[in-house]
Amino acid sequence: MNRILVLITLSDSGIETIKSNPELPKMEMEFVNQWKQQGILESFFISVSKKDAVIIFKDVDESKTRELIEILPYFPYMEKIEYHNLNKQF
Repeated sequence: MNRILVLITLSDSGIETIKSNPELPKMEMEFVNQWKQQGILESFFISVSKKDAVIIFKDVDESKTRELIEILPYFPYMEKIEYHNLNKQF
């Protein structure tokens, strides 16, 4: 079973912008909840510092995954994004 793991790190200035605009986190979570309802989001983790996130997608390819990440409200504030194609063993 194929999965795509996305590792995201926000920039320091991005975190400050997000903290100063309480609507941004709400808008971001709307996308996450929508993906969960669609069945394409398997897991979502946020670091304690809220600077890093791990997202695991299923049933979508890397191209589609990149499109999904790029529509997120936080996308302009992302300093680093890594995509890893995985085969789930169990």
